[in-house]
Amino acid sequence: MKKPVLIFPAGMPRALDYLQKCLQEERIVIGASSLGYDVSREKYPAWVQLPYVTDPGFNDALKQAVIEFDIGEIYTPNIVVWNHLSQTLGRLIPGVALANTSPVDEVLSGYRAALTKARHLMANQLSLTSDIPPRHPLSEIEVAALSRYADLIPGMCDDDKFRALFEIARYSVNGDIVEIGSWWGKSAFILAWLARCFEIGNLLCVDPWTNEHLIQNEKMVDSGSAQVDAEEALSVFQIGLLPFNSHHINYLRMTSVEAAKYYKDSRSVSTEAFGYTGYSGQISILHIDGNHAYDAAKADVESWEKFVIDGGWIIIDDYIWPYGDGPQKVGDEFLKSNRSRVSTAFVMGTALFIQL
Repeated sequence: MKKPVLIFPAGMPRALDYLQKCLQEERIVIGASSLGYDVSREKYPAWVQLPYVTDPGFNDALKQAVIEFDIGEIYTPNIVVWNHLSQTLGRLIPGVALANTSPVDEVLSGYRAALTKARHLMANQLSLTSDIPPRHPLSEIEVAALSRYADLIPGMCDDDKFRALFEIARYSVNGDIVEIGSWWGKSAFILAWLARCFEIGNLLCVDPWTNEHLIQNEKMVDSGSAQVDAEEALSVFQIGLLPFNSHHINYLRMTSVEAAKYYKDSRSVSTEAFGYTGYSGQISILHIDGNHAYDAAKADVESWEKFVIDGGWIIIDDYIWPYGDGPQKVGDEFLKSNRSRVSTAFVMGTALFIQL
């Protein structure tokens, strides 16, 4: 069993995140602070008062705490404290280690990863054949920004699909962007960002957000679906997209078939979270990522494809799916029966992309 860990200063946000991680691992945790009164004290099972790191007595007080609590590691999100301990800990208290790398590296790691990913994607851009004149390409910083904030939203969008999405948006006509199956909102965020960046149109997300509609008659998938909460998923969706909404994002909490009827008869959606959003009634990008059972995926395509205009795209997600072939069958049937309407079709990642 690992020795206890000291977290100092204990009240910083990343300190509290690390506390939760340790408690989940059933580690013994001691919080420490130099404040006369620290509101985070009640969150810790044990506590010690330490002088400020600039105080001449800090080293001796820290050493005493380590001995008293048999501390094996110290976690600190404070760069000044971390720098001091990284220089003195080895000789001051041999055998006690810092639990984390530099706080600067910690807070910037996501941004650095986003820039690295952007450079890779920019160096391997997708070459498309399309009758639609392309919009301006995204810059490295734009791709990095899109990647960084998309990573903060739970969900799945592999790099190949990500790369394809921002390329097809360049080769799209103006119109509404409609997503069937949004759940936590990762791909919805990407589509909303692209909609605004390229001035394509407004985004409408369609999802009933009920556990009942997650059932896909595939035992392994359904067992996982039973562990998530639909109400929580809607809240996560709202939290993730609301800060980026310029009155161009909204949602219908309906089944795909119900929402298609609403979309046919109405040109606006109002919700408490996102306010009012107007729509044109013509779809430029249709992203199908709802229930993957064959009948459900077929109903999604049949209900919505008639609204997609020439030059628009239909994306069938999980066309390649290890748990079933519903989306693939629907995609193949659509390609076969709409051969004369298809301008371009290709598979990237696990998704099928079709331009009409």
